[in-house]
Amino acid sequence: MSTIHDSALDELQSTVRGPVFQRGDDGLAAEAAGFNAITMHNPDFVVGATNEADVQAAVRFAAARSLPVFAQATGHGAAQGLTHGVLVLTHRMNSVTIDPVARIATIGAGARWTPVVAAAAEYGLMPISGSTPDVGAVGFTMGGGLSPVGRTFGFACDWVRSFRVVTADGEAVAASITENPDLFWALKGGKWGLGVVTEMRTELLPLTSVYGGGLFFDTEHIEAAFRAWADWTKNVSDSVSSSVALIRFPDLEMAPPPLRGKFLLHLRFAYVGEEGTGTDERAAEAERILTPLRQAAPVYLDLVGELPTSELKLIHSDPDGPLPAWERGVLLADIDQEFVTALLSQVGAGTEVPLLVVECRHLGGAMARAPEAGDAAGGRGAAYTCYTVGAPVPELFEHVIPGVAAGMFAAVEPWTSVESNVNFAGPMSMERLASIWPPATSTRLAGVRSQYDPTSVFALPF
Repeated sequence: MSTIHDSALDELQSTVRGPVFQRGDDGLAAEAAGFNAITMHNPDFVVGATNEADVQAAVRFAAARSLPVFAQATGHGAAQGLTHGVLVLTHRMNSVTIDPVARIATIGAGARWTPVVAAAAEYGLMPISGSTPDVGAVGFTMGGGLSPVGRTFGFACDWVRSFRVVTADGEAVAASITENPDLFWALKGGKWGLGVVTEMRTELLPLTSVYGGGLFFDTEHIEAAFRAWADWTKNVSDSVSSSVALIRFPDLEMAPPPLRGKFLLHLRFAYVGEEGTGTDERAAEAERILTPLRQAAPVYLDLVGELPTSELKLIHSDPDGPLPAWERGVLLADIDQEFVTALLSQVGAGTEVPLLVVECRHLGGAMARAPEAGDAAGGRGAAYTCYTVGAPVPELFEHVIPGVAAGMFAAVEPWTSVESNVNFAGPMSMERLASIWPPATSTRLAGVRSQYDPTSVFALPF
């Protein structure tokens, strides 16, 4: 390590309260580790920020030395390891406060959804969070944020009321509909190259329960259930959000006994109901809505019922981390029975593929309608997702799993949307980045990035 870096480290350590590491230091890898256990960061410097002032100091330090800045809270989206620059970790900035009168949650940069959901539930309120409550609230929302109740309430970013963000000059500014509105627009779905968000204020909903959960169908009934779901989604109301996932459960103790070693279709369902509807009335209507799916094939395991909004995580029942993760996704313009045939020919019953999960989510509804002020969320014009997680076997990540996934995505290419969503897209490249947003949104984002970061301090993570 050069004497320049040694002196620079002393300077950086003197200006921040949190821990600081430079490449080669013991503890850097552990400090920079995130949810994806296969992604290893080894940048020039790592700053474990404890407050906004630490973030400002790290950004100013990096800008003065022409080093790019990257930010990470939980590392769920860290698909590629960093090899240079300054990595600012925000997981210590995890404060959560609730204003029950204004129905606003103020969320620190590194907070996960779990404590936000729990704190809001004490007041009968609910944030628009993700299917995985362990994910970072800010990073999730900056990518748009697909929720288990998204068709009813839209993207998570639709509910944000303001951000605080450290910009390329090291200044902390507010971004809202009245302050720096162009930056506010971009932060809601634009994800990268805009600054380091240190705080987010988001509106909460007065909702305490939904009727939801999961139906599991055994291997021999996967096709019938999948086909029924594809048709059923064409006519459901915006009060219904759903997805189906082909899951190859490992024959290991980590899987619950009824699921262990089985290949199942997991149909995820959430029904909010019409405003003013009582619990019993909502349950009866939800059961009526589900009838075609229950009649399509025998249900192996039925876990649908009244569900507190504090337990929405049970709808998807995603695994906790850290785990070695390989994931890719596309959005779909539409699906039909030919799509189901094409997808199942690649990953359905009778195939042996190293894919842990293949999921299709139903989009549309409120997610198709941008808020009045607009935002940069990608995917409003799409109707479904197609997303896969590889088997957690790192030796297969380089060639085997990518090859199988490429075959699957090629098979469904006729239904693929021209736009995508940054939280679902997996590892990036400049070519891939260009397809994330519609051209007009991509052009506007580039303009906002140039305005607030003219020297590209906040590099794209690839």
